[in-house]
Amino acid sequence: MLPGDHSDAPVAAANPFTTSDVVTILREHGWLADKPTTEQISWCERAAAMLGGHAPDSTARAELLELIFQYDAREIISRVESHVVLSRYAARDVLRELALILLDGTPLDSERFKVIITELKGRMDLRWRELFHPIRLALAGRAGEGVLDRVILLLDEAAGLTFTVPVKSARTRIVEFCAALD
Repeated sequence: MLPGDHSDAPVAAANPFTTSDVVTILREHGWLADKPTTEQISWCERAAAMLGGHAPDSTARAELLELIFQYDAREIISRVESHVVLSRYAARDVLRELALILLDGTPLDSERFKVIITELKGRMDLRWRELFHPIRLALAGRAGEGVLDRVILLLDEAAGLTFTVPVKSARTRIVEFCAALD
């Protein structure tokens, strides 16, 4: 279970999303130009497994992948819905603590994400929304439900690969997001 998933949340549907579906979307958007490398295929397989059952159709899947490949902190912060999240109790404190943790450069994977969430929960007495929405906004580019945690978990591995558009790591995203806040 991912940190933002709740036991009463609906179970994801069977996954109709395949590795070749991910490759097709990447090509259609210009994020992958050549024949994918073994590492890229492995990442696409992981992306299909993590995102497929949580998006109802190919449009929704493409939108989730877009969150990985397109990131502009200033544009994200300029949205009204972002201001709503950032105006909530302790949102900036969550971002500051998250930034301090991510600055060490250790790649963000599922285990590390769980440790970070546990650490933040221990430091701050916050409800799930107060904790997760600022994190998801800063790293995935929008606030929302647990599927965004899956997007976040795909970032650092994708950032280590060569796509036509460089993927920004979780560390790079939090630095850019915090800089855009000022």
